[in-house]
Amino acid sequence: MISTRTIGYSFWTLCVVGFFAILSSTMSKNPVLNPFARSLNTPDSLMGFVAAASTIPGILVSLPAGSLSDIFGRRKILFVSVAVFASAPFLYLLVTSWWHLALVRFYHGFATAMFVPVTNAYVAELFPSRRAERISLFSSVTTVGRTIAPFLGGYVLFATNYGFHQLYLVVGIAGFTAFITALLLLREPRTTRKETRSYSKTGSTLFKGWIAVARNPKILVVTLVEAAQYYAFGTTEFFLVGYLKEVAGFDSFSIGVILGSQLAIIPLLKPLMGRLSDKIGRRIPIVLGSLASAFTLGLVPFTAQFHLLILISILYGVGFSMVTGSTPALISELADETLVGTGMGFLGTIMDVGQTLGPIITGFILATNLGYIGSFSALTLILLGSCAVFAGTRAARNTRPTAI
Repeated sequence: MISTRTIGYSFWTLCVVGFFAILSSTMSKNPVLNPFARSLNTPDSLMGFVAAASTIPGILVSLPAGSLSDIFGRRKILFVSVAVFASAPFLYLLVTSWWHLALVRFYHGFATAMFVPVTNAYVAELFPSRRAERISLFSSVTTVGRTIAPFLGGYVLFATNYGFHQLYLVVGIAGFTAFITALLLLREPRTTRKETRSYSKTGSTLFKGWIAVARNPKILVVTLVEAAQYYAFGTTEFFLVGYLKEVAGFDSFSIGVILGSQLAIIPLLKPLMGRLSDKIGRRIPIVLGSLASAFTLGLVPFTAQFHLLILISILYGVGFSMVTGSTPALISELADETLVGTGMGFLGTIMDVGQTLGPIITGFILATNLGYIGSFSALTLILLGSCAVFAGTRAARNTRPTAI
């Protein structure tokens, strides 16, 4: 039996890996990607393609990566992902044209696409009775890295007078640190029986796992809730700035305070919401969180008051934390114990689809006479719809955490 101390060591080592990996990945695009792409004379019509190149692997690879971790073990796939985190930054040093940059971004996207579902499955198995709390805590640690990245990247660009190569060297150091830290996991005894499964009939096993997960109606409902949350989150992240500037008339600092209040509350609350979910079950946090997210976003286009918008932003962050602090743990409980990675990969794939579609569809709504009122009202309806589907099914029944 694996000791509590060993499990704790593995978890915190994984947190350090996640911090540097996401710090590196985020710094490679924010705030450097746009000016770097323009310095390569990227046509305006292709700027979006360069920006989206790294998101495509999330849709393509999350599910296979999770499934392969069920077969070959979590750590093997984890090491592949951190190898990409460590190697990709140095490829930016070789970029001389926009299509080179797009290819490197595409390659770099495989790192996060593999890393997130596999680590979520890993943590879920390490802590069977505290899944939501520990997955959420891990997510919060990576969010800290994601938050620091633009500040550190911006400082490097400022200090080097837009020295792109110097910045990507810093990105490479962070990625290589994640890789070196991950090597510490090799010293630990195997913590899950997934490490010892047979390698034979891999293709057949993969497809059977995918079919089993896709046919599970409870898993489909939970992924719908997750997709709706990230559909709204991706939309809000992009279009709320426009509303605050164009309609509400706030300056850049005020906009930063409103958006920052939301981004600050999520990593702080997510572990607490995960712990609550472990104690009372998944259903209540997901339903209440969905309702909070829906109604707060619906209020956005009806006010231009600074303090009220800060309150709305914070309450939206609370709702988002309640839902996303429970959904990965719920997936790990609904999936067969041999398909936890597959379930996490499926969740990641559908989540990426939702986050990709949100800004695209909302852009079309915004272009009509409905404007911001129609755009944010549509988000409310989508969140309420996913909540109603979830609340009306048995997806959250019998999901109390298993005792160790």
